[in-house]
Formats: sequence, C-alpha cells, structure tokens
Amino acid sequence: MLFHECAVLLEQVRQQGGPMHALKQTLGLKRLVGESPAFIAEINKFPIIARCDASVLILGETGTGKELCARAIHYVSPRAGKPFVPVNCGAIPVELVENELFGHEREAFTGAASSRTGLIHEADGGTLFMDEIDCLPLLAQVKLLRFLQDKVYRPLGSMKMRQADVRVMAATNIDLEEAVRAGKLRPDLYYRLNVIPLVLPPLRERREDIPLLARHFLARYANEFDKSINDFSLTAMQMLLLYEWPGNVRELEHVIERAIVMCEREVIGSEDIQLPRLEPRASEASFQEMKATIIAQFERTYINGLLRAPSRQYQ
Repeated sequence: MLFHECAVLLEQVRQQGGPMHALKQTLGLKRLVGESPAFIAEINKFPIIARCDASVLILGETGTGKELCARAIHYVSPRAGKPFVPVNCGAIPVELVENELFGHEREAFTGAASSRTGLIHEADGGTLFMDEIDCLPLLAQVKLLRFLQDKVYRPLGSMKMRQADVRVMAATNIDLEEAVRAGKLRPDLYYRLNVIPLVLPPLRERREDIPLLARHFLARYANEFDKSINDFSLTAMQMLLLYEWPGNVRELEHVIERAIVMCEREVIGSEDIQLPRLEPRASEASFQEMKATIIAQFERTYINGLLRAPSRQYQ
C-alpha cells in the first residue's frame, strides 16, 4: 500500500530516530484496515488528492468509513495542522443550517444576544467535512456554492463579506444524480462538489477484508475491556464471512464489540456472534470461497510479517 510514500517516510523515520508507528500516523492510514483491490484502489488516491485543494465527494453506503477517509486525506495534506471540522447536514434543523455554517451577528434575529462564528470560520485553514450533503436545504446550497466558488460568505445579519480558506469534502450514501433529478440537490452544486469522486465499496464486496477487520476490532476491544480473548473459532469466522453486512464496517465493529463483552473464553465462538439475520449464499460456493479467503488472508499476513521483521529495530 502506497509503496513509494511509505519508502520515503520510512527513511525519514529512520533518520529522525522516531518510533515506527509514526509512519502510519504520518500517512494517516492507521485505522484504514483492508487489502481488497477495490478498497486499495481508492486508498492509493489519498496522497495525490491530499496535495491539492479540489473538492472531494465521497460516495458509499452507511458504515463504509466515509468520514474516516476524509480525515485521512486531511491529515496527510498541507492542512493537517489546521482543524478538521465534521458536520452532519441531516442532523441540523432546517432553520438552523445557515446559522451553523455561516454564523450570525448580534441581534441578527430574535434571541441573538451575541455574535457567533459558524463552522466555516472554525475550519479556516483546514477542512470542512459535510456528511449527508443531500440533506442541505436549497437556500443553504446557494450560499455554499457561492463560498465554494469565491471563498467568501456573509454571516446572518452582517453587512460585510468574510473570507475563509477552507477545503470542503462532502459525502452521501445516496445516488446524487437521482437527487439532482428529483430537485433535492442543485446541479451546479453537485458539479462543484464532484471534482474528485471517491467510491468506497461495501463490505459485502470486500469479504477478504472481514478477517482483517474482525481481528483489528478484536485487538482494540479486548484491550479496552481487559479481556484475554485472542481469536475466533472457525464457525464464528464462517458466520462473519457469510453475512451480508448491510451496515458495513460499522456494523461489523459493533458485532465484534458485543461479542467481546459477552465472551468469557479466549476464543470467540459462534454462540457469541449475534446477527439480526444470516443469509448464506449457495453452500458449496460459500465453502470454496471462504476457504480461499482464509488461505489468502493467512498468506498475506505471513508475508507482511516477514516484510516488517527487519524494521523491528526501529520500533
């Protein structure tokens, strides 16, 4: 993953004598777990995207890690030392959206006893991540478009325009072209946001990453809950591999967290895996696919371990 960037940064870490984990921290990829070709194809774009200020539109189903990817791009960009400000457009009441984004002056409306800066001001110099961009009201879309074009905005009740140097990344889990056709999203805003699209694959399309992700969450939550759990039984892993994961990586994380809380043994069994439904595919195909996945995952883990071995002196 990102071999050229890794080699350069590894040499920097060696020269500086810093800890090995600084490499992952610098790349901003520490929490991006996965080796499937579809996932890596998108992750490999991050260093190039980070070097420019163009708007980014991250597409993917709920739970695929859209905000995580936006954060990773921000923290490998020249803006890393400035704020990363996330906002869920669907969670803000319609009448407060403009106030949240642009702020207001004192007495701009009834009850405004003092002025207040908005999220754009807070993100000055950094990145504003706007999730569920399709939920933004049309009037606010007009003002956001003006800001994207000219980097200027007017707080509510103000007579003066303000400037802010902010990179905007947006995300959605719906088909934005359909939203444009339905009149929910202005086409000019869509084209302005969709300069660099990233499409995150759902977990069911990267099943080879399920063992990696499951063990990643196992290590995290076993440590957090002080549990001596170190692996999954074969039947438990089969359940994880055969499930369709409509909630994607977020759902997998919560399932593993719950299993660790309830498990009293060193190995998580099938009885510890609680899924709302299990919809296996054809049994013969599932067995062959699962066997190939587990073997491929073992080979990758073993080879990666050998490749990392010479670097242990820097840890």
